[in-house]
Amino acid sequence: LHLCDRNLEEIKPVHITNANFLVDVCMAAKFEGQSIKHYSEKYDAEYSSGSGHTTCTMLARSFADIGDIVRGKDLYIRNKKKDKLDKNLKTIFGKIYEGLSRTATSGKKEEIEARYNGDKENFYQLREDWWALNREDVWKAITCNADTGNAYFHATCGESRRPSQAQNQCRCPKTSGANAGKAGDNVSIVPTYFDYVPQYLR
Repeated sequence: LHLCDRNLEEIKPVHITNANFLVDVCMAAKFEGQSIKHYSEKYDAEYSSGSGHTTCTMLARSFADIGDIVRGKDLYIRNKKKDKLDKNLKTIFGKIYEGLSRTATSGKKEEIEARYNGDKENFYQLREDWWALNREDVWKAITCNADTGNAYFHATCGESRRPSQAQNQCRCPKTSGANAGKAGDNVSIVPTYFDYVPQYLR
């Protein structure tokens, strides 16, 4: 995840908004996906299974790592660069919180205050909500360079009675409605729930 970390570190919180932060995270995810494709091709050449699952699994793990970093749940923040990145993200989510509060109507403002007021230092709840709302776009970005034949190893698309496999660029078809993870049925293309599995179990 070095490449992704580096791209996230480059984000300047001065003029950050929810929209341009999403663009920055998606760009970091896209570059991460490109680097993974390069490594997965080498791995598949050496340990060929012909399934295309390797790429999707690697992408799912990196996607989960990005989710952990964004939400402040990265267990491996133990060095100065990672601490600096997390501090930067706290500042960014502080700006996003200010933007939400500033543009909200009076009733909505009270709702925002009630939901996020207890955590204005780390913004963990806001970070969690932001990830749930934007994980589909981040998945699209990290998988945009995956091959059309790449399939996810587990059938997670569609309804629980008749799940199907993500067959195209590691994505569920838009019509299937993936049920993976806490974000629920509103996430249509993300076949993985790794971002809701604790880091030490992945």
